[in-house]
Amino acid sequence: MLFQVEMTVKLPPQMPAEQAATIKASEKAYAQELQRAGKWRHLWRVAGSYANVSIFDVEDNAELQEIVSNLPLFPYMKISVTPLCRHPSSVREDDR
Repeated sequence: MLFQVEMTVKLPPQMPAEQAATIKASEKAYAQELQRAGKWRHLWRVAGSYANVSIFDVEDNAELQEIVSNLPLFPYMKISVTPLCRHPSSVREDDR
């Protein structure tokens, strides 16, 4: 199943810079691992924001929930999820 996931990050202003850097590094490593595994198919930054729009390709809602809730930045995110399905007019074969 494909899902569009919009994530906006709001780190607490009082969070020490070193702690924020550690969390961000862990987030990057996990996100890249998921991309290499084909689970996180697309990742776009929203210009001017600490936010992204992503496409996940997972088995079901439960797998998406597990992946997203394991993101190191998850406690500091506002997340919006939209399930997607293939459009009948699409010329692409791999956009299930």
